[in-house]
Amino acid sequence: MTTFALIHGGGGSGWDFHRLVPELAARGHDAIAPDLPITDSSAGLADFTDTVLAALGDASDVAVVGHSYGGFTAPLVASKVRARVLVYLAGMIPAPGEPPGQWWGNTGFAAPSGLSDIETYFNGVPAELASEGMAHGREQVSKEWDEPWPLPAHPDVPTRVVLCRDDRFFTPDFQRRVARERLGIEPDEVDGPHCAPLSHPAQIADLLVSYL
Repeated sequence: MTTFALIHGGGGSGWDFHRLVPELAARGHDAIAPDLPITDSSAGLADFTDTVLAALGDASDVAVVGHSYGGFTAPLVASKVRARVLVYLAGMIPAPGEPPGQWWGNTGFAAPSGLSDIETYFNGVPAELASEGMAHGREQVSKEWDEPWPLPAHPDVPTRVVLCRDDRFFTPDFQRRVARERLGIEPDEVDGPHCAPLSHPAQIADLLVSYL
């Protein structure tokens, strides 16, 4: 049994994975999805990492999954455990020394225009579930925005990138380019929007388990 460490994105919470966790359990695996301390103005990347490590406890067979902004924390966790795989799920791929706040300009990210938050992140998610997702959003006031990403290189862990075909925030072409430039790998693809763990949990669970 592998324990999947599911790391949420900016303004998110462990609730973002509440449909994925039982799908992983149905396939014989455990999962933890802690709430990072993003509402604490004194918390930074080290605190995010410690939160995930505490939730993992003594788990020895670990897969680390960083969704969206959680991509800045996921490799830090993977560098401190014996991770079988590191997965960027519609995830931001950091560069050594790069503060999260500079990632957007460094990668040439262009924000979508003329779309509501639900249209940007939850397209294709049932309306009631999308509204619930919005209600679970949290204000991110933590201090990591200007903190240089601390690793000198990405951890020596098998790494995969997953893009979501209907993602309007990190579009497929953008994700492919960043994955090639930063990791030299081609992403795998799943159906769904940026918040695909809500819309396509079974498909994502199948893909994550296949990486084992």
